[in-house]
Amino acid sequence: MNRYPAWKYAIIAFALLIAALYTLPNFFGEAPAVQVSSAKASSKIDAATVSRVEQALKAAGINADAVALDGTSVKARFGDTDTQLKAKDAIEKALSPDPASPSYVVALNLLSRSPDWLTALNARPMYLGLDLRGGVHFMLQVDMQAALTKKAESVAGDIRLALREKNIRHSGISRNLQAIEIKFREAPALEAAKRILQDQFPDLQATDAPDGTEYRLTARIKPEAARLVQEQALKQNIVTLHNRINELGVAEPVIQQQGLDRIVVQLPGVQDTAKAKDILGRTATLEMRLVDESAEGRAAEAGTGLVPFSSERFLERSGQAVIVKKQVILTGESLTDAQPGFDSQSQQPKVDLTVDAKGGRIMRDVSRENVKKRMAIVLFEKGKGEVLTAPVIQSELGNRFQISGTMSVTEAADLALLLRAGSLAAPMEIIEERTIGPTLGAENISKGFQSVIWGFLVICLFMGGYYMLFGLFSGLALAVNLLLLVAVLSMLQATLTLPGMAAMALALGMAIDSNVLINERVREELRNGAAPQAAIHTGYERAWATILDSNITTLIAGLALLAFGSGPVRGFAVVHVIGILTSMFSAVFFSRGLVNLWYGRQKKLKSVSIGTVWRPAVGTDVAGHGAKSTLSAN
Repeated sequence: MNRYPAWKYAIIAFALLIAALYTLPNFFGEAPAVQVSSAKASSKIDAATVSRVEQALKAAGINADAVALDGTSVKARFGDTDTQLKAKDAIEKALSPDPASPSYVVALNLLSRSPDWLTALNARPMYLGLDLRGGVHFMLQVDMQAALTKKAESVAGDIRLALREKNIRHSGISRNLQAIEIKFREAPALEAAKRILQDQFPDLQATDAPDGTEYRLTARIKPEAARLVQEQALKQNIVTLHNRINELGVAEPVIQQQGLDRIVVQLPGVQDTAKAKDILGRTATLEMRLVDESAEGRAAEAGTGLVPFSSERFLERSGQAVIVKKQVILTGESLTDAQPGFDSQSQQPKVDLTVDAKGGRIMRDVSRENVKKRMAIVLFEKGKGEVLTAPVIQSELGNRFQISGTMSVTEAADLALLLRAGSLAAPMEIIEERTIGPTLGAENISKGFQSVIWGFLVICLFMGGYYMLFGLFSGLALAVNLLLLVAVLSMLQATLTLPGMAAMALALGMAIDSNVLINERVREELRNGAAPQAAIHTGYERAWATILDSNITTLIAGLALLAFGSGPVRGFAVVHVIGILTSMFSAVFFSRGLVNLWYGRQKKLKSVSIGTVWRPAVGTDVAGHGAKSTLSAN
């Protein structure tokens, strides 16, 4: 009756083993480290970079616990923070001798001390949030009116080109904030223009009115189209911020939308507010220029001559020098989209670019006159430029053209991202700023863990005193619940925040409710005269329906918090929901396995250790022995 088959115990053992493996990394702590990542597209991170870091440390007399290439960065681990700071200075001097134009970003970081065999199993510790680790918090306001104005400026150029192609004469096109005004001398031209706007510009709504002896046609962006422009501007700004924050080497940064026009940025572990502001507020612009292919330009590119007066020297992604003309053909303002893809003929990776009408007209004119010549795409950041790519113009270009050549799929995707999100779609302003020190974070961690540990111990003491051996089983089930909860959070690489620790403490209190229901149900069966084995079986079976109902209703509330909450509320909800799911496994499946293992093999079980079982006063006890008793201690 109360026996588990072997496969159920195998499931319990397997779950405990996996949970223990993925919980272990959280006990090893973190080691001070220095992370080196690329600050420019031309600065590659590879095995040669690892060697340069090792040589810099050796020259400075600094011993590193480990130096390794980890994805797109090099990470050097040290024993203490003093060595970490000295190593950062030494590496910066070696890799970026020019502080005004650093080739690499050298940032302080913390790395897990987990053994390599755990890391090989992808067992990593939970990330700590801003309130636990310390760091900086920014609230950014996006200027949506500027985004709409930029869109209106682009549409005005497209309308001018469309009217010119249809040979419709007008007296001038001007922009008044987000309204585009077109003047006509004749009514037929006005009607023709209205038909073009209706056919080619569905996102605009137009009204006309007399203006003295002329007619004025006013076009405005429709409200639904304006909302789409604002949403796209916000998304592009978030992508750009992600791009920039990667340079800081921040583990698990939080960048999320808040409301219609605000972005929250949280950088755990970053204490240098000035550097964080510099990265967030950085401007990046794109320029397209022709490569100087004159004899003087080629000599300068080869390093055997001087750069011509009308040209400039930049470095390509591979480190190769490129001499480009100073005259700017097109800027990133005209670029509307950039998407990676594959060439239909050669099946090689490519990047498809789309520019506005004005940019398309310029590209047609320039490309027609410079077929088989190179055009460089230059990215400028902080006044420093570098050539992303310099493809050969194969034919006359227009509004849409492609960049192809010797690049991988990853490089094509990266280039498209740089072109698409090299600059902010709309200006942003920091309207809120907070800095949380590491000392306060350590204090929050200490208080949070103390609340969880003390809550766990008090619950176990109460359950052991009140339910005896069944209370001990409940305490073990609670420990398994905590183990599973931490393991799942670690496997998901969730970010643990202070509200998350509060949810963890609350999960312990809620998890024990299931065991209380089971224990009381077993007691009730014993009071009604059931045999101990039958009482255990019936107690678990009948308590399960109540446990399931209560957990489902609580789970619905947790899912609502997860779906509609943000920030701290969402962090609380994640731990809360996972805690409910793990408690249903530990409180019912695991605790019953313990009870079955202890009592299930005893065929003639006379009593169970579940504390005091109160019985109502009757003339004869349930066994029919005539003894009058009001309670029975088992």
